Amino acid sequence: MEKNEVCTSESVDGSRDVWSSKSSDSSSADHLVVMVNGILGSSTDWKFASEQFVKVLPDKVFVHCSERNVSKLTLDGVDVMGERLAEEVIEVIQRKKNMCKVSFIAHSVGGLVARYAIGRLYRPPENEPIQDLSNKGSKVDSIGTICGLEAVNFITVATPHLGSRGNKQVPFLFGVTAFEKLASGIIHWIFRRTGRHLFLTDDDEGKPPLLKRLVQDYDEYYFMSALRSFKRRVIYSNVGYDHIVGWRTSSIRRDNELPKWEDTLNEKYPHVVHEEHCKACDTEQCDLTVDIGSDKIEEELVTGLSCVSWEKVDVSFQRFAAHSVIQVKDQISHIEGADVIHHMIDHFLT
Repeated sequence: MEKNEVCTSESVDGSRDVWSSKSSDSSSADHLVVMVNGILGSSTDWKFASEQFVKVLPDKVFVHCSERNVSKLTLDGVDVMGERLAEEVIEVIQRKKNMCKVSFIAHSVGGLVARYAIGRLYRPPENEPIQDLSNKGSKVDSIGTICGLEAVNFITVATPHLGSRGNKQVPFLFGVTAFEKLASGIIHWIFRRTGRHLFLTDDDEGKPPLLKRLVQDYDEYYFMSALRSFKRRVIYSNVGYDHIVGWRTSSIRRDNELPKWEDTLNEKYPHVVHEEHCKACDTEQCDLTVDIGSDKIEEELVTGLSCVSWEKVDVSFQRFAAHSVIQVKDQISHIEGADVIHHMIDHFLT
């Protein structure tokens, strides 16, 4: 076996573990990278990215491509998928005893699933109570862990953080109000519980829509405390040609916050057209920027998620399949997105 060769282990259940031969059968790599697929996807969706991570960062990362939520299982709801993912991560950590750090990289609805899972996996600092992040101006000075591991990167790729209902959040509906209202009413016939969560039409036992619960610490789940515990939170978004997930919902922005961009001149990352580091603001500061014409629930989601800092990376592919190209879902037809994967890798350990 040649030095630095990428090793892959695929289990009967479909999960993929990827590591470098240089790391002596993965024993020296202490950074677990969990990759999560999107709706109707599979663990192979991250094949190209996982192999690139291991090639560039040998001795550093051990990549696990999730398999618990694949194909039709992705229609069971964000919460059900989040529980499955959390259990899967616990099992990987128990199996790989040398892991000290953890990062998540998720595509499309997988980003919401990962946000749910980390809320379940979060462990508060010992002997220190967690403050209620929903209260204005509250801060958390101490950082907990994700299942005992140091939380490093939380990265989402074309994820509908603000949901998919109305206001041009699903581009293929062309922003036509009648189409968007119709989609909200019938989406559960196609995408079942996951569709209800994405369009915020769920009402489980009188609880708020799940996406609203995800922007606070709710019941026994520390959704925002977990998100805050990561050193970096990064969003990769398509500025156009993504006909499934719109630019605003994937970049957590209001209409008036969408940046102007031009074609990039960066030869290394030709499809990265804009980068922005957004500092965290408390609830009172966020309230000052309310877009009067915006949807009330959407505004609550933007405000809640803006209470933590984000690195926002906007990319442009002049292709209809931008939603898959940004991930390099297929190594042949989507290879155009390789520079986005390498941008992700090059900034991973900073």
